[in-house]
Amino acid sequence: MSSRETGNSRLMRILKSKIIRTAAVIVLVMAAFLVIFARPLSTPILKTIIKHRLAGLTYHFEDGLHAGLCGTGSPMADIKRTGPCIAVVAGKHLYIVDVGDGSTRNITLMGFQTGKLDAVLLTHFHSDHIAGLGEVMLQRWAGGSNKTPLDVIGPEGVETVVEGFNTAYSIDTGYRIAHHGPETVPPSGAGGIARPFKLGPEEDASVVVVDKDGVKITAFKVDHRPVVPAVGYRFDYKGRSLVISGDTVYSKSLLKHSQGTDLLFHDALSPRMVGMIRDQAHVSPVPSLKRIAADIPSYHASPEDAAKIATEAGVRHLVYYHIIPPLPSSILNNFFLGDAKDYYQGPITMGVDGMLFSLPSNSREIKKKNIL
Repeated sequence: MSSRETGNSRLMRILKSKIIRTAAVIVLVMAAFLVIFARPLSTPILKTIIKHRLAGLTYHFEDGLHAGLCGTGSPMADIKRTGPCIAVVAGKHLYIVDVGDGSTRNITLMGFQTGKLDAVLLTHFHSDHIAGLGEVMLQRWAGGSNKTPLDVIGPEGVETVVEGFNTAYSIDTGYRIAHHGPETVPPSGAGGIARPFKLGPEEDASVVVVDKDGVKITAFKVDHRPVVPAVGYRFDYKGRSLVISGDTVYSKSLLKHSQGTDLLFHDALSPRMVGMIRDQAHVSPVPSLKRIAADIPSYHASPEDAAKIATEAGVRHLVYYHIIPPLPSSILNNFFLGDAKDYYQGPITMGVDGMLFSLPSNSREIKKKNIL
């Protein structure tokens, strides 16, 4: 090796060493800068984030009917879906239909103001439809400093449900009044008050449960036997309409009350997929899984049955919610739907948490977007 090559190699090593030392010094200086100035820099950034975050928790709705899917799941654990819950804005009024486990977080994150909630409407009293009721009563009370309890509308039996949640939250209520004061959380506004309604003996019996400011809500029987009573709800406002099925099999009453509606939100269970779970239940540590998987198809509509209802009723848009079983990927949507598209030619949406459907008043437009 020549002396020139040796000299070049030595020079390269020296340069490389200097570059490494310089880089190390720069890193140390930056680290020191971050340590010294982290708090002064992060404070205004954090304030801006909080400001935009809080401002984003209010969604502004144009006049019409709006339905937000705050929960589209079932009792089966689903990382993408909380328990069944649909928030409905009708004009200046806010209603929530069912309050499944975990759905109260989505209600807030989607911009629905629980402090201004008019009422909760329950379709039936299965645990997955009422689990969040205590939390939504609390959020409505504290979030709006309300002086009257939340109206909880439902078929006969709702009195027992509301009384139970009021009792369960009574100690917590005392804590919050003591901590925040009666001006912030008026004692008279805590909890809920049951508003039961009766239905006649007819298979398609119905009753109007809300009729004010142009908003009409009709409760009607559905078939979720052995769960009795069980109902669905129809909302009408300024020429727009939507129906929420609750849990049911193919129901002539649901068909009757869905006639000509803009939107039908229908629960759905895939018998093929649930059958696969039943057949593999022996590998599960849950001893009751096989029996439960064998039982549940008997009181939920299949995607095909819901599609038949939508066609026969002249529904303009069909939305599936209360999805059974959980779908780990949207790739499985078509498998879940089965032959539903053969029975209904209109638009079909597989509901996911965070979807918002809007029906502007005195229009035929149906808007859809995801706001989570």
